[in-house]
Amino acid sequence: MKELTPSKSTCNLMQQGYRPGSCLVSTGNKRQLACEATLRLHEGEWQRLITSMHLSRPENYFSIYQSGCNFACKKCHSWYFSKEANGEWFNSHDILSEVSEYARQVTVIEPRERCTAWHAHETCHCCGSCVLTGERSPRCPGFLEPADIIISPQGFGPARNIVGFTGGDLTCRPDFYAQSAQLIKDNTNLWVLIETNGYGLTPANLDILRESGTDGFWLDIKAESPDRHKWLTGCDNQWILQLPEEMLKRNFVVEVLSLHIPGVVEAEELGRIAGRLAAVDPTIPFTILAFFPQYMMRDFQTPSVEDIVRAYENAKAAGLTRIRLGNLGVFAKSVEDYRYLEAHVDSDAF
Repeated sequence: MKELTPSKSTCNLMQQGYRPGSCLVSTGNKRQLACEATLRLHEGEWQRLITSMHLSRPENYFSIYQSGCNFACKKCHSWYFSKEANGEWFNSHDILSEVSEYARQVTVIEPRERCTAWHAHETCHCCGSCVLTGERSPRCPGFLEPADIIISPQGFGPARNIVGFTGGDLTCRPDFYAQSAQLIKDNTNLWVLIETNGYGLTPANLDILRESGTDGFWLDIKAESPDRHKWLTGCDNQWILQLPEEMLKRNFVVEVLSLHIPGVVEAEELGRIAGRLAAVDPTIPFTILAFFPQYMMRDFQTPSVEDIVRAYENAKAAGLTRIRLGNLGVFAKSVEDYRYLEAHVDSDAF
C-alpha cells in the first residue's frame, strides 16, 4: 500500500517543534495521514469523520466516536475505526444538532468539577436492577431514582449533562474540537470533555481549547517508560507526562486512565504514573483499567485480581486519594475474586 509521511508544511505538530504522531490510517487500498483522511476543511468549516454517537456506559454521557488517530496503539480496542477511515462527515453545526437532541434527554445535572467518566460510578453502577426488578442492587450508590435511568445502546443508566469526544484522537489539529466546543457551550448546558492520548495537546493547542470553552480531559497515559510507550503507541511520551500539570494550570478538569497490561505495564509502572500525578495534585482521579486482548495484542494475558490489587496498592502508596478499578469482569471472575477485592481495596474503588 502507498504510504505517506508527515512534512513540516502539513503537520501542525512539526510546525510547533514537536515530532509527528504515528498517524497513518487505512483508506481502502492505501494508507493516508489521519489529519487528511478523517479531517477536512469544507466550505470554511472543519469536518470530522464520525463513526457513531450515542449515550455511552459506564461513562453515562453522550460520546462522539471519531475515526482517525495520531497513535498506532497495538492494544487499540477501536482499531476498526480509529485506524481505518470509517464513518460520515460531520461539521460543528451537525455535532451541535445531535448534542442538542441529547441535552433534552439529560436526567442528571453534574457540576463542572464532575464532568468526568470517573465520577459516573458515584451515582450509578449501570446494573439496571431498579428498572428491571423494582429493587436496588446491594451495591447501588442510592443517589438516583428509577425515573433517572434510561436505556441506551450500551445498557441502563442515567444521562449526565456531558458530551465526550472519544475514539480516535486528532487533538493535534484542535480547530474542529474548538469550533464544536464553542457551539456546544454557547447553545446548551452541557460540559465538554475530550478523551485523549495527549499527544496533540501542545501548549498552543491547550490554549486554543481553553478559549473554546472545553471543560476537561480524560487523559490515557499508556506507560511511564519511554521505551514501553514507544512500543505500545509508536510515539514518545515526554510531553504527555507533563500534561496533568499543564492542564490544571489552565483550569481544565482532569482525570487519568492507565491500563494494567501483564508483561508490559504492571503494578510498579502504574505506581510510578500515580506518583507523577500525586506530585501535581493527589486528588486527580485515576482509573486503573484491566487490559483485555485485542488488535495486535491478542496473545497477551489479562491481569489477575492479585495483579490489579498490587497496582491499586502502589497507586495509593504513591499518594493518590481517588483511585478506581475498571473492567472488573476481566479480572474478577468468581465470588472468591470479589471477596479478595473487598478485603484489599476500598469499597468505593470498584
